[in-house]
Amino acid sequence: MIANVEPRWIAWEITRRCNLKCIHCRSSSEMVVSKHPDFPTEEAFRVIDDITSYAKPVIVLSGGEPLLRKDVFDIAKYGTEKGLRMCLATNGTLVTDEICEKIKASGIRIVSLSLDGSSEVVHDDFRNQKGAFSGTINAARLFKKHGIEFIINSSFTKRNQGDIQKVYKLAKELGATAWYMFMIVPTGRGKEIMNELISKEDYEELLEWHYQMEKGEKDMLVRPTCAPHYYRIVLQKSKEEKEKFERRTLKFSTGGAKGCIAGQLISLIDVDGNVLPCSYFPKSAGNIRQKTFKEIWEDSELLKELRDFKKYKGRCGLCEYINVCGGCRARAYSVYGDYLEEEPFCEYIPYKLRNEK
Repeated sequence: MIANVEPRWIAWEITRRCNLKCIHCRSSSEMVVSKHPDFPTEEAFRVIDDITSYAKPVIVLSGGEPLLRKDVFDIAKYGTEKGLRMCLATNGTLVTDEICEKIKASGIRIVSLSLDGSSEVVHDDFRNQKGAFSGTINAARLFKKHGIEFIINSSFTKRNQGDIQKVYKLAKELGATAWYMFMIVPTGRGKEIMNELISKEDYEELLEWHYQMEKGEKDMLVRPTCAPHYYRIVLQKSKEEKEKFERRTLKFSTGGAKGCIAGQLISLIDVDGNVLPCSYFPKSAGNIRQKTFKEIWEDSELLKELRDFKKYKGRCGLCEYINVCGGCRARAYSVYGDYLEEEPFCEYIPYKLRNEK
């Protein structure tokens, strides 16, 4: 059982409204959402008070598209005044000079941008919106102009898999502090593109490419996201090369933790007040309208199970790399309906299974 520690990073879905309709959206966001309305500003302040009475995690204001909320900067400023490191996750299409000035005034420390292709053709197809690419590029330009630090998140399926290296180079050219390569977890609209998920064989190859690329990268932090078995690859390659592999950590990171940290160091609060283990894990550990965040974080049976590696099943339960990987719990839940099952997109065979005879 992993010792209970305070959360280091909380994504907060402050709206489910969005001006895009991306093929992989975890929350199936769209412009008009009647079943999941935005909560009032006063409730946002109450949630911040609740969290800060227990911990001081990084808070990422997310969505949907958080810039659609008129009070997003009031929420950010309130969190800043409470001593929280406030961040913003946006698709970039609504960023203007005025927005940049408000970002700085509210105390937001870093912004994440979405970039899923190195060209308009690829990115706009992925985002289901013509002009999305130019919006992201313009946002990056404005952030540089106003001295706002930003990272770039890139999601990949088979349809844009061949563009990965070009996207990495573009993120670097744009001046991002970091680039996160993300392999889709099939939740929300992502369930509709199960046949587009990158194969486990290609997944392994891409993570090995990332390992080699990361070793030589000096100007920008690079990290695969929702790819806990990457840290198994890091150990394997380090042993092969007989060298110590040191990973730099980003100020925006969760403190250098390895593997799947859903419900261990991170969580998501959705627009309805549900506390989820991570942004891609559609099962609630409790609701902040009914319990305090501390009660949910410390007492939830769901979170306790995620922290207990002895309960993991299949290859994950037998794997010698369980402590540095753990397998993606959200992906196991999406594919098998059981969050304790093995990581479905890992092809590694544990030592115990290879030598059981």
